Amino acid sequence: MKCGFVIPVYNHGSALEDVVKNLVPFNYDIIIVDDGNDEKNKAFINDVAQKYSLVTLVTRPSNGGKGQAMKDGVRKANEMGITHILQIDSDGQHDAGRVGYFWEQAQKHPEAIICGYPEYDKDAPKKRVNGRKVANGWIHFVTLSKEIVDAMIGFRVYPVDPYIKVLDSGTYIDSRMGYDIDILVHMYWIGVPVISEPVKVSYPSDGVSNFRYFRDTMRISGTYTRLCLGMIPRLPKLIAKKIKRNKAAKRQ
Repeated sequence: MKCGFVIPVYNHGSALEDVVKNLVPFNYDIIIVDDGNDEKNKAFINDVAQKYSLVTLVTRPSNGGKGQAMKDGVRKANEMGITHILQIDSDGQHDAGRVGYFWEQAQKHPEAIICGYPEYDKDAPKKRVNGRKVANGWIHFVTLSKEIVDAMIGFRVYPVDPYIKVLDSGTYIDSRMGYDIDILVHMYWIGVPVISEPVKVSYPSDGVSNFRYFRDTMRISGTYTRLCLGMIPRLPKLIAKKIKRNKAAKRQ
């Protein structure tokens, strides 16, 4: 098992080094994806890339969205022979103190996605917290399961092989704010187990958010619509899986 990190960066260059500092002690490769940043943010990113020998920098010519940055980052990880990647946001909102625990779980369950679910601080916008509850109800619907506690958080460990399998299948995976939901559900649909673990979430240390409420809510709604349609031909397998899971629970 060869581990690494992927950090997509857009407009959070000033917060990046604090995130990287917390990852360096693990001595794993750190892939930073510059998703078409402006010159000010590029300067921060390039400084971090030069300062830390574990960093590999992937530079996109223009902004393609978080999802496209992640896809490029995971493909780079695959080229480097990395078998598992931990995705973490560049703005410092995720509790880096949980990284070690997530790697421990990945070592125990290398076939699974170790997926965070948020424990919010008091500054979390209520609109986003409540909206998330509704959104995750749809995830339980399209998977016929509650294994995925939260599908929107960007703090999770992926096994690289099935991730690449989904990309190479030609399946459409959203490149922007619908990405985290899309890739997680499609990997679940092909049989990748999901283990959900809590992680504390605070709001960006640099005061910058890339979330645009109306635009991104509409985009995420479109992702859910596609997933509901995609669920239909998969229903027999999902129902069989649910029955098997219920029988196993009764035996315990």
